[in-house]
Amino acid sequence: MRVVVLSDTHAPRRWKSCPPRVAELLVGADVILHAGDVCVPSVLAELAAYAPVHVVKGNNDGPDLDAPETLELDLGGLRVGMIHDSGPARGRTARMRRRFPEADLVVFGHSHIPLDESGDGLRIFNPGSPTDRRRQPHGTVGVLRVEGGALVEAEIVPVT
Repeated sequence: MRVVVLSDTHAPRRWKSCPPRVAELLVGADVILHAGDVCVPSVLAELAAYAPVHVVKGNNDGPDLDAPETLELDLGGLRVGMIHDSGPARGRTARMRRRFPEADLVVFGHSHIPLDESGDGLRIFNPGSPTDRRRQPHGTVGVLRVEGGALVEAEIVPVT
């Protein structure tokens, strides 16, 4: 299973339409995860043209975005938790383990800082932002490969 992970697209201020490099990565995705700050629902319709989309609400998402604050799902046997803001870096893996006790992987956003880290029996993954890199060298998205219920590959891909 090929999973494309996005966060913090901040449309329409930053995401006018799907950036070409992001679109290239979306082709062939089995599922898309968006970790919040979509800002306008039309982004989700645009993404859904590529694959089914799972989304959580971010701090910049208004009432017109119908999404939960957290989400737990099974992706081919991999137990995934999703949240927009995972809190401060210090103690993050332990905090996410408590919040999602059954998860193998927690996907989050908010900071715009790409991160792939393990600790406390959990892997946490922030894809960064494809459109608002802030102090990062590139806009980024994540690409995950799930096989046999396990995360076998996780890549943070520069798109700008």
